[in-house]
Amino acid sequence: MLKRHIPTRINHRVVEAGGILHFGGLVADDLSQDMKGQTQQICIKIDKLLAEVGSSKDRLVTAMLYITDFEQKEGMNEAWLEWLDAGDLPTRATIGVAELGKDVLIEVVVSAIR
Repeated sequence: MLKRHIPTRINHRVVEAGGILHFGGLVADDLSQDMKGQTQQICIKIDKLLAEVGSSKDRLVTAMLYITDFEQKEGMNEAWLEWLDAGDLPTRATIGVAELGKDVLIEVVVSAIR
């Protein structure tokens, strides 16, 4: 069964299929921050969205992190590891991209179970 949650003008923030919650890409609101700051903001957004659909960060299955500057990757990792407990880390890939939009340093896509 397919269930769509949190509609926006261009997508649904979350689509549930086969018991997996798939989240659209999330970026920070304050783009003046470095990658660590942007990652922290995104983690807060993920927490809120997970709660809204009845899940939590300890139920994450996988994450795709798209970044524009590998020089700032360690800051991103610091924010990520401050947010998640070691025993709850999902699978993860970090992908370098040329651009994500003006001043966007990172975009995160996750999937979780309810």
